[in-house]
Amino acid sequence: MPTSEYEVAAYYFPNYHPDPRNDGWHGAGWTEWELVKAARPRYAGHRQPVVPAWGYFDESDPLWAEREIDLAADHGITSFLYDWYWYEDGPFLQDGLDKGFLGASNSNRLKFALMWANHEWLNIHPSNFRNKPEKLVSGRISRRAFDAMTDHIVENYFSRPNYLTIDDRPYFCVYELASFIDAMGGMSQACEALNRLRDVTRDAGFPDVHLNATIWGVKVLPNEIGLERPAQVLDYMGFSSVTSYAWVHHFDPNSVGFPVSSYREAARANYATWEANQDLFSIPYHPNVSMGWDSSPRTVGTDRYEPRGYPWLSVLDGNTPEAFRAALVKAKQFVDRPDVCAKSGGLKMVTLNAWNEWTEGSYLLPDTVTGTQYLEAIRDVFAASRSLVEAR
Repeated sequence: MPTSEYEVAAYYFPNYHPDPRNDGWHGAGWTEWELVKAARPRYAGHRQPVVPAWGYFDESDPLWAEREIDLAADHGITSFLYDWYWYEDGPFLQDGLDKGFLGASNSNRLKFALMWANHEWLNIHPSNFRNKPEKLVSGRISRRAFDAMTDHIVENYFSRPNYLTIDDRPYFCVYELASFIDAMGGMSQACEALNRLRDVTRDAGFPDVHLNATIWGVKVLPNEIGLERPAQVLDYMGFSSVTSYAWVHHFDPNSVGFPVSSYREAARANYATWEANQDLFSIPYHPNVSMGWDSSPRTVGTDRYEPRGYPWLSVLDGNTPEAFRAALVKAKQFVDRPDVCAKSGGLKMVTLNAWNEWTEGSYLLPDTVTGTQYLEAIRDVFAASRSLVEAR
């Protein structure tokens, strides 16, 4: 597998292929492409609907996955971090990874890893004006379900030759750590569950698991639970690193204006967050760069657009390919710093939001207006720095 001086990991949201749960909630064959198609402009100059240059494809088709992999790898992305779902009765949206990515003949061109997206699954597809979405399934699973999930992960994913490892340890991210702790019954019980994951991972021949946590200061999704004293919690639980999912977790877009906010202000807030987290945590912090934000496609297009909480949020204006490139340069400068490298053991990792968050306005796949310009920015900033270093 090609190696790079930088780990450039793009989050992948796999709700663009049919799934039996979605069939029951929204109708046979439904995917989130329906919201992309139905999106409407909410103010003068608002570019909606966005039209994907490749059309509304099925990401669980390995032939389409092959195109995605080549496009990502050719533009400096080194791995996909899959938003990965497992509820009390088993998986959800897994076919984008299992059938699409892992079925692709060229999957060895990219690494992959899992971000366990253990948040509540709400009916925001779309959300109406009252914005009181129904909870369709709970993200808080039992210890028994957690053990079944982690056994499945170790057996089916960690053993893959292109699974992302850090110092030979498979990378596994927990999205809502506070919800996990609450579901397990407290800190000590959560640690016991993670220790069993470590044991199963070691039994599979690895030295340990690399546990990553996503953190935020601004709650976005309804029912999100913030984590009090995160640095102490992560140290106590033995986490290996921390990162973020999206810029709006550290910048409230409605704080600048509605319905139009500022990508530049979001960037400034997140640069400050990188510095704060570098000082706050004893473990490495990997900076996140978001391509943009526009969650309006997840709202009913005929309802009046007002600030009513997620997904009724302001749009980040000014997220041009040039502005995105400038943010990537900032991230590269951050991970290149001696103090950051020393804490990370030399790992230079950046997470990107996102490969395909079409209904949140943060996507790297080409649309009919900007094409591959955002991907070209990644290639220009990071791919030029490739060197023949050994894979971690």
